[in-house]
Amino acid sequence: MPDLLTTIKVPKSLRERIAIRAGEQRMTAAEVIAGLLDDADRRARFDAVRAAYDQADASYREETEAWDSLADDGLHP
Repeated sequence: MPDLLTTIKVPKSLRERIAIRAGEQRMTAAEVIAGLLDDADRRARFDAVRAAYDQADASYREETEAWDSLADDGLHP
């Protein structure tokens, strides 16, 4: 069953911006909005990953540095 349609109240200027973008990209307004939300969700996930790496403890950093030191071991696949 397809999604039911509904309306949302946005300022006219925003509606026009969405319509312009949709026309430029040959998309529907719904596709433009969905794409923007998908991009925002992706950025939020990457921000969460960066925050988790920033909070890594010293043992994690030591282990990754040890592995990184092997990157230039002279062996070639």
